[in-house]
Amino acid sequence: MKIALAQLNYHIGNFEANTRKITEYIQLAKDKGADLVVFAELAICGYPPRDFLEFDEFIGLCETAAHEIAKSCIDIACIVGLPVKNDLLQGKDLYNAAYFIEDGKVKAVVKKALLPTYDVFDEYRYFEPATQFNCIDFKGKKIALTICEDLWNINDNPLYISNPMDELIKGQPDVMINIAASPFSYTHDDERIKVLADNAKKYSLPVFYVNQVGAQTEIIFDGGSLVFDADGAMKAEMKYFEEDLQVFDLEEVENVRNKYPQSERLTDIEQIHDALVLGIKDYFGKSGFSKAVLGLSGGIDSAVVCALACRALGPGNVMAVLMPSKYSSDHSVQDALDLVNNIGCMHEIVPIKEVTEAFDNILAPAFKGLPFNLTEENIQARIRGIINMAMSNKFGYILLNTSNKSECAVGYGTLYGDMCGAIGVIGDVYKMQVFELAKYINKEREIIPVNIIVKPPSAELRPDQKDSDSLPEYEILDKILYQHIERKQGSKAIIAQGFDEALVLRILKMVNVAEFKRYQTPPILRVSPKAFGMGRRMPIVGKYMV
Repeated sequence: MKIALAQLNYHIGNFEANTRKITEYIQLAKDKGADLVVFAELAICGYPPRDFLEFDEFIGLCETAAHEIAKSCIDIACIVGLPVKNDLLQGKDLYNAAYFIEDGKVKAVVKKALLPTYDVFDEYRYFEPATQFNCIDFKGKKIALTICEDLWNINDNPLYISNPMDELIKGQPDVMINIAASPFSYTHDDERIKVLADNAKKYSLPVFYVNQVGAQTEIIFDGGSLVFDADGAMKAEMKYFEEDLQVFDLEEVENVRNKYPQSERLTDIEQIHDALVLGIKDYFGKSGFSKAVLGLSGGIDSAVVCALACRALGPGNVMAVLMPSKYSSDHSVQDALDLVNNIGCMHEIVPIKEVTEAFDNILAPAFKGLPFNLTEENIQARIRGIINMAMSNKFGYILLNTSNKSECAVGYGTLYGDMCGAIGVIGDVYKMQVFELAKYINKEREIIPVNIIVKPPSAELRPDQKDSDSLPEYEILDKILYQHIERKQGSKAIIAQGFDEALVLRILKMVNVAEFKRYQTPPILRVSPKAFGMGRRMPIVGKYMV
């Protein structure tokens, strides 16, 4: 039996495009001699469909698309994921399921049992867990088909009666196939490989695993579909961050016990870079937009976002707006212009000195006798936000937010100012990682001027301002934030690692107080194991004293 893994980029709710792509790849797999082609979890509708699943019409369109796809399955079989109705009079209305299609007909329906409800997942909101498991007979082989989490051996939830593979193995299968929608984080590829290899060894069966690729708003899928033999040796690793189709001979995977010559793995920063480029590209492409605008300050955050946007969309589709104030240094303006010249994007210079003075004059009677403070700094940031949005409205550009994760965490940003935008590009990237990204972007030639990388970070909203006036040094801040956000450590555990107690308490208080700001920020491209947004849900007015 020859099995094709089709690692594709789907578009949530775009049934016409998804169906067309799936049928094209069925034909391509057939042309390559495959007997079976495997597509990802909920491939027909795209993942995650979220509350689209509550519309009967949406489910009906899934079923219509599945029958259209079935017409293409002549002289080849396919496995494809979709939501299906639960015809029982109890439980949730739907199953997260997969169709096994052969000779133009649905020959088997497999339902997912282990429904994840952690981080970005909320599947138990919509789906009923499966409780019955059977192998699929095809070409003299028995297939143990599972859906994503069902092969991750998470069986400590009391909702689950048993682990699906522990039941399927009783049917004496010859091969395991797992279809997935496994979101990217820069730590996840190694974890995924280990889990699948362990399953192959545990059940002494080859594993064929297909993941999807592409971004769905903030969630990015990296592909990296895999094949293992029954000893847990990797036999194939498909492309990352790209669509791919590969055909494998099951007999060779079963009987040829040579270990796949694994290529060198991408570093964390390389993965983050590729993920963000894909995230920007798909956000624009799937939303029907092509041009981006951003404020370019001469600082490292906006410089990195500008470079990433140019790689994703092309320099001709990116507009950088320079908005110098009376506090902007000459070198910051020149650094921004040097970046524009290096990268070739469009740009406009819109000074804000006169606008700021107009606000000062208008508010002078109300603010009489009060000193300059954060109020005036925020006015400058909001003026820039208005200009960026004006460019967006006038020319149909989509505004990119340039705030990094360190700033988002501690609230070092102005609501309706530098925090506005349609998508947060680096909001899941700590400041020190932003520096690493800048160096990686410059690996072949200088794109981001070196002065942007080496100068002390500053918002330049008052004379001689530096970020370090308000924040701890980023080297320390990022380490404490990582322990609290990604590793979910409270103050006592972080202090026990040797960090200063007063500093830890100050930083964690800043994180908690800034929650109301994060509720009003754009969706953030997720690249870490714990990003702000749908995967981290905190109360705004909670009083958890960490």
